[in-house]
Amino acid sequence: MTPRRTTPTALPIYVQISEMLIREIAAGRLVDGERLPPERDMAKHHGTTVRTLRKSLNELEKKGLLERIQGSGNYIRHSTSVESIYSMFRLELINGGGLPTADVLSVDRCDKPSDLPDFGTAKEATRIRRLRFLNQTPIAVEEIWLDGDAGCIAPDALQDSLYQFYRRTLGFWISRAQDSVSIGAVPRWSPDEFGLPAGQITGYIERLSWAQSPVAVEYSRTWFDTNQARYVQRLI
Repeated sequence: MTPRRTTPTALPIYVQISEMLIREIAAGRLVDGERLPPERDMAKHHGTTVRTLRKSLNELEKKGLLERIQGSGNYIRHSTSVESIYSMFRLELINGGGLPTADVLSVDRCDKPSDLPDFGTAKEATRIRRLRFLNQTPIAVEEIWLDGDAGCIAPDALQDSLYQFYRRTLGFWISRAQDSVSIGAVPRWSPDEFGLPAGQITGYIERLSWAQSPVAVEYSRTWFDTNQARYVQRLI
């Protein structure tokens, strides 16, 4: 899989590769003790340089997920507690894993509609609509509502990981979330690239997210293609 090229909103390529490998390990596609291919072969597979790949492997080593044995190679080491940018992104490809990326469809400041649950402390919110990908395959559309008192969002400053954006730009972090998984109709604003027509019934996730206060700061809803992705919650 070739990582997404670096843009102002994309993660650096070495981080994309390390995050993708973390998700492959979590999904069991890379098992404990498995020897990775030679670095030159891995770099070619990911469409990058050996130098960049080694930065990715260094990140895994820091997290305790890789053992580098001189003259032998790089070996996967499982860990029950790993810090990951996408640790709370719970959609995976059907076969497991996949690097999450996103295209922003719209960002609007507006009043909270009546069909949303109670969250936050303001009457207004920032609504973000995005098309989500795993390994560049469109798998979901999502609508995120961030409470108006949490801060202002410049559309051109958004990153693939909203939670990382919240921490770095708005000064708070999501500490917990509650998901409800069911089925729902694809919304009318969904782009053709998603692949499912508006109104089709598919997988549906509602999430309330909390930062450092007793009141939820964010509400989101996600429609995902069950032919391409599945919802996974691992208990460790």
